[in-house]
Amino acid sequence: MREALIVWGGWSLHEPEQCARLLARELEDAGFTVYLEDTTEAFADPAIRDMSLIVPICTMWRIEKEELDTLIDAVAGGVGLGGFHGGMGDAFRECIQYQFLCGGQLVAHPGDMIDYRVTITRPEDPIMAGIADFDHHSEQYYMHVDPAVEVLATTTFSGAHAPWVKGVRMPVAWKKRYGEGRVFYCSLGHNAAELQRPEILKIIVRGLLWAAR
Repeated sequence: MREALIVWGGWSLHEPEQCARLLARELEDAGFTVYLEDTTEAFADPAIRDMSLIVPICTMWRIEKEELDTLIDAVAGGVGLGGFHGGMGDAFRECIQYQFLCGGQLVAHPGDMIDYRVTITRPEDPIMAGIADFDHHSEQYYMHVDPAVEVLATTTFSGAHAPWVKGVRMPVAWKKRYGEGRVFYCSLGHNAAELQRPEILKIIVRGLLWAAR
């Protein structure tokens, strides 16, 4: 049986515990044994190298060097890494090695909660199969993104809240490789209610299953 580790904590308004338990149920339904931890010390356990999947839900948390090194080694060795929104894309801000691992890092969300459109760019990919473009109301993440990622969905900035980025097409979801490991990220999923939107939950769960060893 495949095993998944979800580490939750950090900024409380992202509802990390609720999101962790929601995804744990989804992964259990897919046949995983899921372990929930609420401290980054879990990343330092050498046993994570035997996991199938690691899901960080750690907005604005900090991580120690030993914890980060073990996490990176695990993914490079074949463990899948997957996550969403700030839990993965705005965690461990001071660690550029972590950002290289993930493929991107949040730098802004102009206008905060706004209406925007998500465009599916790879409808033929199994992660996106059957999902059409959709309108969304949340934080529109502006990110620094690794050009090596394989982009699955994008959003275009209107310039209403930051005129200098008008027309910028920003990745919303991507997948990539890191050593022997697969990495998936989606910038949607601000809180548990948003995470349960059918399109978003389907994208994220499929992405986690793709990433899992």
